[in-house]
Amino acid sequence: MDWSEFQRKIQINNDISDELPSITILERMEVSEFEAVIYNPVICIILQGSKETSIGDQRFHLTSGDMLVVSHDMPVTSKITEASAERPYLALIFSLDLSTIRSLYEQVGEAINETSSAQALSKSTATPDLMDALSRYLECQGNAPDIHVLGPGIRREIHYRLLMSPIGASLRNLLSVDSHASRISKAIIRIRSGYQDTLASTELAQIAGMSPSSFHAHFKSITGTTPLRYQKDLRMIKARELLALGQQSVTAIGYDVGYESAAQFSREYSRKFGVPPSHDLPKGAPAMV
Repeated sequence: MDWSEFQRKIQINNDISDELPSITILERMEVSEFEAVIYNPVICIILQGSKETSIGDQRFHLTSGDMLVVSHDMPVTSKITEASAERPYLALIFSLDLSTIRSLYEQVGEAINETSSAQALSKSTATPDLMDALSRYLECQGNAPDIHVLGPGIRREIHYRLLMSPIGASLRNLLSVDSHASRISKAIIRIRSGYQDTLASTELAQIAGMSPSSFHAHFKSITGTTPLRYQKDLRMIKARELLALGQQSVTAIGYDVGYESAAQFSREYSRKFGVPPSHDLPKGAPAMV
């Protein structure tokens, strides 16, 4: 599909995400500071402007035409680096449904082998057949019968096209519930649900059905970070959310996200964001108790 035509379709119909399930259109008029966020499994296609995204030692510079595929829940830092009122940053985000991915196993699973080098975040350009499927899905906007009747089939096709594309290795690895990617996904669920807890690596390895050394190696290979750093990043993201609310002191928030020492919390927050936690409290909110 013609890329400029796809961009035009989005820019004319930038309220698409109000109607179409799984689609979000993100528009920003100015560059941003680094933000800590959690990416759920998605496709993110940059339509205009540019952005930097990183986790652990991985860093991606994304510009118009680039696509980021996220296969696991990932705590990342991101920054919009090119945007203006005249030429805003514009991105299409398609939420992936892992149950839909796995439902394709009967049709394609036996023809696919696990790719050991695949990572949870990967960058590429969208293939023409994937862009064509996305375009047909966008064309359903404004037509409720098409959204309800054709939409589910096109969404499934989008998953299939992505799964079979060169960038789909991380998703192909999730087809089997016994793959390393699926096992690491189970550990990630545990970390996310208990990010405040003290989690032993042996417990996480047991959940993943691996030895501790194998678990650590595969976790780092797939996510680009370590289990401990992953958990710390989750804590920092939650802490920043709580600080923005201005309803608790820095000390109380540090305890809430799992730190027994206010000093340690402040050190790690400053290391992560470059400012102490009190800096991110709304004006007038209590800094300490």
